[in-house]
Amino acid sequence: MYNNSELCEKIKTIYPDIGACGIDISVDYDKTKKAWIVDLKKGSHELKTHLEPEDADLCMNGKQCIGLGIQIAQLRSNVNLA
Repeated sequence: MYNNSELCEKIKTIYPDIGACGIDISVDYDKTKKAWIVDLKKGSHELKTHLEPEDADLCMNGKQCIGLGIQIAQLRSNVNLA
């Protein structure tokens, strides 16, 4: 199992510009929703998405990061980070 810091670092590995140049990211597990909450902030913009544990597991195990990649890419484009 992994924690929110490890998942956050994995996201930063995939998207190295996140966490730099004023783009902040946080990752927390929501026990009620049973999903990871990925929160991107840039200036006054803030976007959140849910990442299902199964998708996070695949990515963390190095098998597949497609679900995570799609979610993060969508968030980035929505706040004009791309």
